Amino acid sequence: MNTAAENLRMVKDRIFQAAREAGRSEQDIVLVAVSKTFGREDILPVIEAGQRVFGENRVQEAQAKWPALKRDFPDIELHLIGPLQSNKAKDAVALFDVIETVDREKIATALAAEMAKQGRRPRLYVQVNTGLEPQKAGIDPRKAVAFVARCRETHGLSIEGLMCIPPVDENPGPHFALLEKLAREADVDKLSMGMSADFETAIAFGATSVRVGSAIFGSRG
Repeated sequence: MNTAAENLRMVKDRIFQAAREAGRSEQDIVLVAVSKTFGREDILPVIEAGQRVFGENRVQEAQAKWPALKRDFPDIELHLIGPLQSNKAKDAVALFDVIETVDREKIATALAAEMAKQGRRPRLYVQVNTGLEPQKAGIDPRKAVAFVARCRETHGLSIEGLMCIPPVDENPGPHFALLEKLAREADVDKLSMGMSADFETAIAFGATSVRVGSAIFGSRG
């Protein structure tokens, strides 16, 4: 059985190959290791293998394990990649370095208030629901560019990228292409797209970060 550290090396090799085939440098693609549902004992070998960027889906779960890990490894960068409720904005701003799931006015307002109060400014992405799936978080793609503008102009938030999760039963390519188009229109540089099953496709479409969990940590219990 492969260890998480071995899996990490293989994922990095695949990123390198995908970048090369796309005529890109692997240095331009950040690997976000998705550690949701895994504990400190599972995460430590991946940190010790050199990984420093991690993603979590839930604020409360992240609070249980990451403050201590970040004290031990101060160069860790932690991304929130799951939906954010406005009543968790305070905790999210305090813990995360990047929040990828800004998707509505209420969240933008809550984040702006907490960032001003705490004097901490995590980097922000807007999540776009490219498949218009009713059960999934993210703003309607037809409203995304205007929402980015409001985040900047009304709320004083610096939005650096867009994020999406394509429908599981569809070809992800058109969704990644749509996100890249919206990013150009919104004048943002970063594209968080691609997971364990499709990150190579995402790299071909311009992903600047990919969120990989099961290909590193294995299946979740």
